[in-house]
Amino acid sequence: MVSSDPQQAGPTRATDPAPVLLVAGTASSVGKSLLVTALCRIMQQDGIRVAPFKAQNMSNNAAVTADGLEIGRAQAEQAAAARVAPTVDMNPVLLKPQADHVSQIVLEGRPAGVLRSADFRERKEKLWPAVTKALDRLRAEYDLVIAEGAGAAIEPNLRSGDIVNMGLAAYADASVVIAGDIDRGGVFGHLLGTLDLMSQADRARVRGFIINRFRGDRSLLGNAIEELEERTGVPVLGVVPWIDDVELADEDAVAIERAEESGSSTAGQVDIAVIRLPRIANFDDFDPLVREPGAHVRYVDRVAELRDPSLVILPGTKATIADLTWLRSTGLAEAIQRRAGQGSHVLGICGGFQMLGETLHDEAGIEGPSQGAVEGLGLLPLATTFSPAKVTRRVSGTLVAGQGVWASASGAVVSGYEIHMGATQDMSNSANGVAAFLELNGRSDGAISGDGRIVGTYLHGLFHNDGVRESLLRGFGWQGAFAGNAWAARDAAFDRLASTVRQHLDMQRLRALLRPPN
Repeated sequence: MVSSDPQQAGPTRATDPAPVLLVAGTASSVGKSLLVTALCRIMQQDGIRVAPFKAQNMSNNAAVTADGLEIGRAQAEQAAAARVAPTVDMNPVLLKPQADHVSQIVLEGRPAGVLRSADFRERKEKLWPAVTKALDRLRAEYDLVIAEGAGAAIEPNLRSGDIVNMGLAAYADASVVIAGDIDRGGVFGHLLGTLDLMSQADRARVRGFIINRFRGDRSLLGNAIEELEERTGVPVLGVVPWIDDVELADEDAVAIERAEESGSSTAGQVDIAVIRLPRIANFDDFDPLVREPGAHVRYVDRVAELRDPSLVILPGTKATIADLTWLRSTGLAEAIQRRAGQGSHVLGICGGFQMLGETLHDEAGIEGPSQGAVEGLGLLPLATTFSPAKVTRRVSGTLVAGQGVWASASGAVVSGYEIHMGATQDMSNSANGVAAFLELNGRSDGAISGDGRIVGTYLHGLFHNDGVRESLLRGFGWQGAFAGNAWAARDAAFDRLASTVRQHLDMQRLRALLRPPN
């Protein structure tokens, strides 16, 4: 029998399942996702069939599996690092924040209502069976499962019914390593305190520490590592340096803050301003542009920061109408309209595409309390109507209407995915010069103005298509070299990441931990 109680360890099974290694953390954003990604590639390189797993993820950066199910972007990246196809079992519960204290639940790849923070503990108990079944399937199929924790490894107020950290470790009889971010400061106290907060049973599962994001000479740590090991009896498996050029998708908007800290533009670069919406989603859409030497990508959330870009991008969002209201309250809506009237190009993706239209209808209250018809930015003659049905699918097709800076991309083959609520009126037969922008899976998608300056699409991953990305930057006058194939660059980034982490972790000791602690 397999227990359904997240507190109960050591279930009896008919066959031996694959071992589970849980990479937990002292806090959120300490680098757990990156470490799991690195370990997935390392194990794959060493001939181990490995799968990533995150019982419950909270992120508006999502991906779509081959069968049209929605999972966290980080788990899709980790699957790619392991060179296996992403499946919904790798992330059975995805929470997508759409308002303060309210998240949409995506359960086993499909929307399953909303979760309010006040109901968090009770609802999580009902999610537990989906978590255990998904993990059991992975353990039956793979040689090793590397699970990623969420937030801090232990939160005393959340331990009861925990399904993603030590509760999961108990169920899977997993070995646990705890990562701490030394760049934030106080890492030794964080590691020691995390362990100290655990019960004796949980503490026994912790088999190692990883000190992450270290800048500087290892000798600067003095005897701190030895003292930590002596006080806890837990070995430090390695000190991983700060990695600047990882160039992989991140699930947290913290990554945007790091991007904003990167260098200034250089002469000749195309200035691209991405509006940093409060509930921005799938911002990895712009990672290939960030890597291009001809593009200077800026995330802006104030009118003063907008300036005079060549291209303004309205990205995806988990709450289109709420973020449109925010655009108006900040003055950015008017500033974008003004820039469009003065010659700047504007691109809207998914929720950003919906904002470009004249009206948005949500009489059913899909995005919150019903507001009826809401006025859009009016840059394209479109109308969007929200309905309970959510579109999640991978798509491929052609860019069919290239005008202006998009002209040389006309006819380019494209692929990507859609994740959205609502449908937008098809303008391909409009008499005012507006046409469909893409044809995807035999359907018209998006819209482009007659002069090519205003474009909208539901396609995520537009700039991962090399021909489209290069054609656009050439259209803006960039004459230099291009970064090359986006997917090859991502795979090379996995190898660089794995090489660095392998160099700084005691892999022999880590592999020994794959044997369950009991």
